Amino acid sequence: MQPYLGFWGELKKPFFVLAPMANVTDAPFRRIIAEHGRPDVTWTEFVSADGLCHPVGREALLRDLLYTEGERPIVTQLFTAHPEKMFEAAKFVASLGFDGIDINMGCPDKNVMKQGAGATLMKNPTLAQAIIRAAQEGVRAAGKQIPISVKTRLGYNEDFLEEWLPALLETGPAVITVHARTKKEMSKVPARWERIKRAVEIARGSGTLIIGNGDVKDIADAEKKIRETGCDGVMLGRAVFGNPWLFNKEKQSVTVRERLEAAVEHTKLFQETWGNTKSFELMKKHYQAYVNHFSLAKELRIELMECHDVSDIEQSIKKFLVEHDDIAQHII
Repeated sequence: MQPYLGFWGELKKPFFVLAPMANVTDAPFRRIIAEHGRPDVTWTEFVSADGLCHPVGREALLRDLLYTEGERPIVTQLFTAHPEKMFEAAKFVASLGFDGIDINMGCPDKNVMKQGAGATLMKNPTLAQAIIRAAQEGVRAAGKQIPISVKTRLGYNEDFLEEWLPALLETGPAVITVHARTKKEMSKVPARWERIKRAVEIARGSGTLIIGNGDVKDIADAEKKIRETGCDGVMLGRAVFGNPWLFNKEKQSVTVRERLEAAVEHTKLFQETWGNTKSFELMKKHYQAYVNHFSLAKELRIELMECHDVSDIEQSIKKFLVEHDDIAQHII
Protein backbone atom coordinates (compact mmCIF):
# COMPACT_ATOMS: atom_id res chain seq x y z
CA MET A 1 0.00 0.00 0.00
CA GLN A 2 1.48 3.32 -1.10
CA PRO A 3 1.42 5.79 1.81
CA TYR A 4 -0.16 9.22 1.71
CA LEU A 5 2.64 11.53 2.86
CA GLY A 6 0.83 14.87 3.02
CA PHE A 7 3.08 17.55 4.48
CA TRP A 8 5.82 14.96 5.11
CA GLY A 9 6.43 14.79 1.38
CA GLU A 10 7.03 18.53 1.23
CA LEU A 11 9.67 18.68 3.98
CA LYS A 12 13.28 19.25 3.04
CA LYS A 13 15.40 16.29 4.12
CA PRO A 14 16.86 15.66 6.55
CA PHE A 15 14.34 17.00 9.04
CA PHE A 16 14.42 17.34 12.83
CA VAL A 17 11.30 16.82 14.91
CA LEU A 18 10.17 17.26 18.49
CA ALA A 19 9.42 14.09 20.46
CA PRO A 20 6.07 13.69 22.22
CA MET A 21 6.77 13.53 25.97
CA ALA A 22 4.03 13.17 28.56
CA ASN A 23 3.81 16.11 30.99
CA VAL A 24 6.70 17.78 29.16
CA THR A 25 5.80 18.84 25.62
CA ASP A 26 2.48 20.34 26.65
CA ALA A 27 0.97 23.42 25.01
CA PRO A 28 2.97 26.00 27.05
CA PHE A 29 6.35 24.35 26.41
CA ARG A 30 5.59 23.87 22.72
CA ARG A 31 4.81 27.59 22.43
CA ILE A 32 8.17 28.42 24.03
CA ILE A 33 9.95 26.06 21.65
CA ALA A 34 8.10 27.46 18.63
CA GLU A 35 9.15 30.97 19.64
CA HIS A 36 12.84 30.24 20.23
CA GLY A 37 13.60 27.41 17.81
CA ARG A 38 10.73 25.77 15.96
CA PRO A 39 11.39 22.16 14.89
CA ASP A 40 10.52 20.98 11.39
CA VAL A 41 7.58 19.07 12.89
CA THR A 42 5.97 19.41 16.32
CA TRP A 43 4.28 16.59 18.25
CA THR A 44 1.74 16.93 21.04
CA GLU A 45 1.88 14.81 24.17
CA PHE A 46 0.15 11.49 23.66
CA VAL A 47 -3.61 11.53 24.22
CA SER A 48 -5.96 8.64 24.99
CA ALA A 49 -8.18 7.83 22.02
CA ASP A 50 -10.53 6.08 24.45
CA GLY A 51 -10.80 9.27 26.50
CA LEU A 52 -11.62 11.32 23.40
CA CYS A 53 -14.54 9.00 22.71
CA HIS A 54 -16.15 9.84 26.05
CA PRO A 55 -17.95 13.22 26.42
CA VAL A 56 -16.43 14.00 29.82
CA GLY A 57 -13.01 12.70 28.83
CA ARG A 58 -13.05 14.67 25.60
CA GLU A 59 -13.73 17.91 27.42
CA ALA A 60 -10.83 17.31 29.80
CA LEU A 61 -8.42 16.24 27.04
CA LEU A 62 -9.16 19.14 24.71
CA ARG A 63 -6.63 21.28 26.56
CA ASP A 64 -3.96 18.70 25.73
CA LEU A 65 -4.82 19.26 22.08
CA LEU A 66 -4.37 23.04 22.18
CA TYR A 67 -1.92 24.34 19.61
CA THR A 68 -0.95 27.57 17.89
CA GLU A 69 -0.37 28.26 14.20
CA GLY A 70 3.30 28.86 14.99
CA GLU A 71 3.70 25.18 15.81
CA ARG A 72 2.78 23.89 12.35
CA PRO A 73 3.16 21.37 10.97
CA ILE A 74 1.80 19.75 14.13
CA VAL A 75 1.02 16.09 14.70
CA THR A 76 -1.13 14.79 17.54
CA GLN A 77 -0.25 11.42 19.04
CA LEU A 78 -2.99 9.00 20.10
CA PHE A 79 -2.93 5.66 21.92
CA THR A 80 -5.49 2.87 22.27
CA ALA A 81 -5.92 -0.88 21.95
CA HIS A 82 -9.31 -0.57 20.25
CA PRO A 83 -9.67 0.06 16.49
CA GLU A 84 -13.21 1.41 16.91
CA LYS A 85 -11.96 3.97 19.45
CA MET A 86 -9.11 4.95 17.13
CA PHE A 87 -11.59 5.45 14.30
CA GLU A 88 -13.73 7.84 16.35
CA ALA A 89 -10.76 9.67 17.86
CA ALA A 90 -9.02 10.10 14.50
CA LYS A 91 -12.24 11.39 12.98
CA PHE A 92 -12.55 13.95 15.78
CA VAL A 93 -8.88 14.99 15.81
CA ALA A 94 -8.82 15.42 12.04
CA SER A 95 -11.65 17.94 12.41
CA LEU A 96 -9.46 20.04 14.75
CA GLY A 97 -7.07 20.93 11.95
CA PHE A 98 -4.00 18.89 12.88
CA ASP A 99 -1.51 18.24 10.09
CA GLY A 100 -1.11 14.57 10.97
CA ILE A 101 -1.92 11.82 13.46
CA ASP A 102 0.69 9.60 15.07
CA ILE A 103 -0.08 6.32 16.83
CA ASN A 104 1.94 5.37 19.90
CA MET A 105 3.09 1.75 19.72
CA GLY A 106 6.14 1.99 21.94
CA CYS A 107 5.25 3.60 25.28
CA PRO A 108 6.44 1.38 28.18
CA ASP A 109 4.23 3.07 30.81
CA LYS A 110 2.54 0.35 32.87
CA ASN A 111 -0.86 2.05 32.89
CA VAL A 112 -0.83 2.41 29.12
CA MET A 113 0.30 -1.18 28.58
CA LYS A 114 -2.37 -2.53 30.96
CA GLN A 115 -4.89 -1.19 28.48
CA GLY A 116 -3.23 -3.21 25.73
CA ALA A 117 -1.90 -0.01 24.14
CA GLY A 118 1.56 1.50 23.67
CA ALA A 119 4.39 -1.05 23.62
CA THR A 120 1.94 -3.93 24.18
CA LEU A 121 0.81 -3.62 20.56
CA MET A 122 4.19 -4.95 19.45
CA LYS A 123 3.01 -8.32 20.76
CA ASN A 124 -0.03 -8.24 18.46
CA PRO A 125 0.86 -7.11 14.91
CA THR A 126 -2.61 -7.94 13.60
CA LEU A 127 -4.26 -5.61 16.11
CA ALA A 128 -1.62 -2.96 15.44
CA GLN A 129 -2.46 -3.08 11.74
CA ALA A 130 -6.17 -2.80 12.48
CA ILE A 131 -5.58 0.30 14.60
CA ILE A 132 -3.54 2.00 11.87
CA ARG A 133 -6.23 1.26 9.29
CA ALA A 134 -8.91 2.52 11.68
CA ALA A 135 -7.05 5.83 11.99
CA GLN A 136 -6.81 6.11 8.21
CA GLU A 137 -10.52 5.37 7.87
CA GLY A 138 -11.43 7.81 10.63
CA VAL A 139 -9.63 10.64 8.86
CA ARG A 140 -11.44 9.84 5.62
CA ALA A 141 -14.76 9.75 7.49
CA ALA A 142 -14.04 13.29 8.65
CA GLY A 143 -13.67 14.34 5.03
CA LYS A 144 -9.99 15.08 5.55
CA GLN A 145 -6.72 13.86 4.09
CA ILE A 146 -3.88 13.93 6.60
CA PRO A 147 -1.03 11.44 7.02
CA ILE A 148 -0.97 8.68 9.65
CA SER A 149 2.34 7.77 11.27
CA VAL A 150 3.55 5.38 13.98
CA LYS A 151 6.10 5.67 16.79
CA THR A 152 7.49 2.37 18.03
CA ARG A 153 10.54 0.45 19.24
CA LEU A 154 12.75 -2.40 18.06
CA GLY A 155 10.59 -4.94 19.86
CA TYR A 156 8.98 -5.86 23.15
CA ASN A 157 11.32 -8.08 25.19
CA GLU A 158 13.51 -8.94 22.21
CA ASP A 159 14.54 -7.08 19.08
CA PHE A 160 12.33 -8.40 16.27
CA LEU A 161 12.54 -5.44 13.93
CA GLU A 162 12.74 -7.70 10.85
CA GLU A 163 9.28 -9.10 11.63
CA TRP A 164 7.63 -6.07 13.26
CA LEU A 165 8.53 -3.32 10.80
CA PRO A 166 7.25 -5.13 7.66
CA ALA A 167 3.91 -5.70 9.43
CA LEU A 168 3.58 -1.95 9.98
CA LEU A 169 4.68 -1.16 6.44
CA GLU A 170 1.86 -3.28 5.03
CA THR A 171 -0.63 -0.63 6.19
CA GLY A 172 1.13 2.22 4.38
CA PRO A 173 1.96 4.68 7.17
CA ALA A 174 3.52 7.95 6.05
CA VAL A 175 6.26 7.76 8.68
CA ILE A 176 7.55 5.27 11.21
CA THR A 177 9.65 6.64 14.07
CA VAL A 178 11.86 3.93 15.54
CA HIS A 179 13.21 4.31 19.06
CA ALA A 180 16.38 2.24 18.89
CA ARG A 181 15.72 0.12 22.00
CA THR A 182 13.24 -2.57 23.01
CA LYS A 183 10.49 -2.00 25.57
CA LYS A 184 12.39 -4.18 28.06
CA GLU A 185 15.52 -2.05 27.71
CA MET A 186 13.63 1.19 28.45
CA SER A 187 16.49 3.75 28.46
CA LYS A 188 18.89 1.57 30.45
CA VAL A 189 21.17 0.77 27.50
CA PRO A 190 22.55 2.96 24.72
CA ALA A 191 20.29 3.33 21.69
CA ARG A 192 21.43 1.02 18.89
CA TRP A 193 21.53 3.27 15.86
CA GLU A 194 22.83 0.49 13.62
CA ARG A 195 19.28 -0.87 13.89
CA ILE A 196 17.92 2.41 12.54
CA LYS A 197 20.11 1.80 9.51
CA ARG A 198 18.53 -1.64 9.22
CA ALA A 199 15.04 -0.09 9.48
CA VAL A 200 15.89 2.20 6.57
CA GLU A 201 16.94 -0.84 4.53
CA ILE A 202 13.71 -2.71 5.35
CA ALA A 203 11.53 0.30 4.45
CA ARG A 204 13.35 1.06 1.19
CA GLY A 205 10.92 1.15 -1.73
CA SER A 206 7.83 1.27 0.48
CA GLY A 207 7.44 5.04 0.34
CA THR A 208 7.32 5.22 4.15
CA LEU A 209 9.81 7.61 5.75
CA ILE A 210 11.95 6.50 8.71
CA ILE A 211 12.76 8.73 11.67
CA GLY A 212 15.43 7.64 14.15
CA ASN A 213 15.08 8.29 17.88
CA GLY A 214 17.15 7.68 21.01
CA ASP A 215 20.09 9.33 22.79
CA VAL A 216 20.38 12.29 20.41
CA LYS A 217 22.33 15.09 22.12
CA ASP A 218 21.82 17.98 19.71
CA ILE A 219 21.36 18.87 16.04
CA ALA A 220 25.03 18.18 15.21
CA ASP A 221 24.69 14.71 16.72
CA ALA A 222 21.42 14.20 14.81
CA GLU A 223 23.11 15.15 11.52
CA LYS A 224 25.90 12.66 12.23
CA LYS A 225 23.39 9.87 12.89
CA ILE A 226 21.54 10.69 9.67
CA ARG A 227 24.77 10.38 7.68
CA GLU A 228 25.52 7.05 9.33
CA THR A 229 22.07 5.50 8.92
CA GLY A 230 20.41 7.15 5.94
CA CYS A 231 17.23 7.87 7.89
CA ASP A 232 15.00 10.68 6.65
CA GLY A 233 14.94 12.57 9.94
CA VAL A 234 15.68 12.46 13.64
CA MET A 235 13.40 12.93 16.64
CA LEU A 236 14.88 14.73 19.65
CA GLY A 237 13.36 14.49 23.10
CA ARG A 238 15.30 14.83 26.34
CA ALA A 239 17.78 17.23 24.71
CA VAL A 240 15.09 19.92 24.60
CA PHE A 241 14.77 20.06 28.40
CA GLY A 242 15.85 23.53 29.50
CA ASN A 243 16.87 24.35 25.95
CA PRO A 244 14.01 25.66 23.78
CA TRP A 245 16.70 26.84 21.33
CA LEU A 246 17.63 23.22 20.50
CA PHE A 247 16.24 23.34 16.95
CA ASN A 248 17.57 26.83 16.24
CA LYS A 249 20.74 26.18 14.22
CA GLU A 250 21.68 29.85 14.38
CA LYS A 251 21.62 29.99 18.17
CA GLN A 252 23.32 26.98 19.70
CA SER A 253 24.56 28.86 22.78
CA VAL A 254 22.69 31.22 25.11
CA THR A 255 23.45 33.30 28.18
CA VAL A 256 22.37 32.41 31.68
CA ARG A 257 20.05 35.43 31.58
CA GLU A 258 18.33 34.22 28.40
CA ARG A 259 17.78 30.77 29.85
CA LEU A 260 16.38 32.07 33.13
CA GLU A 261 14.11 34.54 31.36
CA ALA A 262 12.81 31.65 29.24
CA ALA A 263 12.05 29.77 32.48
CA VAL A 264 9.94 32.70 33.69
CA GLU A 265 8.16 32.96 30.34
CA HIS A 266 7.49 29.22 30.40
CA THR A 267 6.08 29.45 33.93
CA LYS A 268 3.72 32.27 32.98
CA LEU A 269 2.41 30.30 30.01
CA PHE A 270 1.95 27.21 32.18
CA GLN A 271 -0.14 29.18 34.67
CA GLU A 272 -2.08 30.92 31.91
CA THR A 273 -2.88 27.64 30.16
CA TRP A 274 -3.56 25.28 33.05
CA GLY A 275 -4.54 27.46 36.00
CA ASN A 276 -5.36 25.05 38.82
CA THR A 277 -6.16 22.12 36.52
CA LYS A 278 -2.58 20.81 36.54
CA SER A 279 -0.15 20.64 39.43
CA PHE A 280 2.47 23.40 39.52
CA GLU A 281 4.88 20.66 40.59
CA LEU A 282 5.09 19.59 36.94
CA MET A 283 7.18 22.69 36.28
CA LYS A 284 9.85 21.62 38.75
CA LYS A 285 11.45 19.19 36.30
CA HIS A 286 11.88 22.10 33.88
CA TYR A 287 13.61 24.26 36.50
CA GLN A 288 16.09 21.46 37.10
CA ALA A 289 16.99 21.66 33.42
CA TYR A 290 16.89 25.44 32.93
CA VAL A 291 18.99 26.10 36.03
CA ASN A 292 22.14 24.14 35.34
CA HIS A 293 25.77 24.42 34.29
CA PHE A 294 26.55 27.84 35.77
CA SER A 295 27.83 29.25 39.06
CA LEU A 296 25.31 29.23 41.92
CA ALA A 297 22.89 27.17 39.81
CA LYS A 298 22.47 24.61 42.59
CA GLU A 299 21.54 27.30 45.11
CA LEU A 300 19.00 28.87 42.75
CA ARG A 301 17.50 25.46 41.92
CA ILE A 302 16.99 24.71 45.60
CA GLU A 303 15.21 28.06 45.99
CA LEU A 304 12.97 27.42 42.97
CA MET A 305 12.02 23.99 44.28
CA GLU A 306 10.44 25.77 47.25
CA CYS A 307 8.34 28.07 45.05
CA HIS A 308 4.65 27.39 44.55
CA ASP A 309 3.44 29.85 41.91
CA VAL A 310 4.54 32.08 39.07
CA SER A 311 5.07 35.17 41.21
CA ASP A 312 7.47 33.30 43.50
CA ILE A 313 9.44 32.03 40.50
CA GLU A 314 9.60 35.44 38.85
CA GLN A 315 10.70 37.12 42.05
CA SER A 316 13.45 34.59 42.76
CA ILE A 317 14.87 34.71 39.25
CA LYS A 318 14.72 38.51 38.97
CA LYS A 319 16.52 38.78 42.30
CA PHE A 320 19.22 36.38 41.12
CA LEU A 321 19.75 38.29 37.86
CA VAL A 322 20.06 41.62 39.67
CA GLU A 323 22.46 40.31 42.30
CA HIS A 324 24.58 38.23 39.92
CA ASP A 325 24.74 40.19 36.69
CA ASP A 326 28.24 38.84 36.04
CA ILE A 327 26.96 35.26 36.05
CA ALA A 328 23.91 36.26 33.98
CA GLN A 329 26.17 37.25 31.08
CA HIS A 330 27.93 33.86 30.92
CA ILE A 331 27.27 31.69 27.89
CA ILE A 332 26.15 28.13 28.54
